[in-house]
Amino acid sequence: MNPISSTTLDCGTTLVIEKISGVRSVALNWLLPAGAARDPHDRLGWSAVTSEMLLRGAGNLDSRAFTDACDMLGLSRSVDAGTIHMKLSATMLGQRLGEALPLLTDLALRPRFDPQSLDPARELALASIESLKDDPHQRAVLAARDRHYPEPINRSGMGTTEDLEALTLDDVTSHWATCCAPLGSIIAVAGDVESHDLSSRINALLQSWTGTSPPITLGPPAPRGYAHEDDSSNQVQIIVVHDAPPAPSPDAYLEQIVVSILSGGMSGRLFTEVREKRGLCYSVSASYRADREFGSITGYVGTTPERAQESLDVLVAELARVGAGVTRDEFERAVVGLKSRVIFSGESSPARAVTLASDQYKLGRPRSLAEIAARLDSITLDDVNAYLSTRQLGTLTIQTLGPSALAAPAL
Repeated sequence: MNPISSTTLDCGTTLVIEKISGVRSVALNWLLPAGAARDPHDRLGWSAVTSEMLLRGAGNLDSRAFTDACDMLGLSRSVDAGTIHMKLSATMLGQRLGEALPLLTDLALRPRFDPQSLDPARELALASIESLKDDPHQRAVLAARDRHYPEPINRSGMGTTEDLEALTLDDVTSHWATCCAPLGSIIAVAGDVESHDLSSRINALLQSWTGTSPPITLGPPAPRGYAHEDDSSNQVQIIVVHDAPPAPSPDAYLEQIVVSILSGGMSGRLFTEVREKRGLCYSVSASYRADREFGSITGYVGTTPERAQESLDVLVAELARVGAGVTRDEFERAVVGLKSRVIFSGESSPARAVTLASDQYKLGRPRSLAEIAARLDSITLDDVNAYLSTRQLGTLTIQTLGPSALAAPAL
C-alpha cells in the first residue's frame, strides 16, 4: 500500500503526499480558495479571466520566460477555475520537482498580472460565453444548475459579458490578493516523491504566505421546478437534477453504486429503458456530483422534438423506479465497475493528486485506494436496497431546451 502523509504547513496550508511505487512522474494539485463562488458580485467571470492570466508570467519571469522555464523542465501545467477553488495542476518527472516548485509557488504567490495580458484573457472568456450559442447541451446544464443550487455555488464560472467588459487590472490584482490565502488552500502531491524532503521544501517556499480567504455565504434556497428555453434546433436537451448525499455522508458510497446501475454504460438502466427498448434518444446518462455540503444526481437525455415528452417521462420514471430496489446482477456489475475505476486511478499520478486534494477538502482527510476498495467490498445488496427504500430525491429541477416546452411529470 502506498503511504499517505497529511500535514499542516507553518503558513496554515494542508499538504497531502502519496508516494506511488513504480512510477517516475509526479503530479501536484493545488486548490486555492479563489473559485467562481468568490467572484465579486459585480465582476462575475473574474475567476475565468484570472485563471488565464496566472499562466502568463510569475515572479521575475514574463510570459515567454515563464513558459520557457517550465518547458525546460518538462513541466505540464494548467489553471482551472472551479466553483470553490482555483485549481493549479502540474505534472513532471519526479526528479524535476525540486526545480519546478519555485516556479509553481511564484505562479500562486507572485503572479505578474501584466497589463498586456488582461485583454487576451478577457477575450478568451468572452469567446467561451459566445460559444454557448453552438452548445445547447451546455446551455441546458448551466440553466439547470442556476436554478437547482443557491447563490453563489450555482454560478457557471463563465461570468457575464457586461461584467467581463467592465473588469479592470485592479479588479484582478486586488481580489487575488484577498482570495489567494494559505488558510483554506490544499496542496496534494502524488507519484515519485519523498514525503519528508518535499514537506520541508514547500514549507520553506511558503513561509511568508499569510491570510485567510473570505467565507462563502449561501443565498436563499434555489427555485428549482420546471423551466424551458426556446431553441429553434431539431434537438431537445432534457436535464433533470435531484438531491443526493454530500461527499461526507456514509451513504455516498451507496449512491455511487446506484448511479452506476442507472448509467453504467450500455448495461445501465437508462440506456436500456430509454434508448434500447424504446429508441427515444441519441444520448442518455446520469452522473453523481458529491460536494462537501451538497450532493446531486443529474440525468440527461438528448432527443428529437417528436420523442421529447416521452423521453422526459421515462427518464423521471426511471430515476424514481430505482428506489424500488436493484437486482443482484445490477449490484455486482456496478461494484466491479467502480472497483476497476479505483484501480485504474491508482496507476495515474495526476488522477491521484486530484483525488487526494478533493478528499482533503470534502472529507477533511485523504483516503487510500485500499480504503475505498475495502469500503466497496463491505457493501451488500441488502445495504443498497435498504438505502433505496428511504432515499429522498427532494424537489426536482427540470430544464428543457428545444422548439417547445414540455409537461413536467410529477413523481
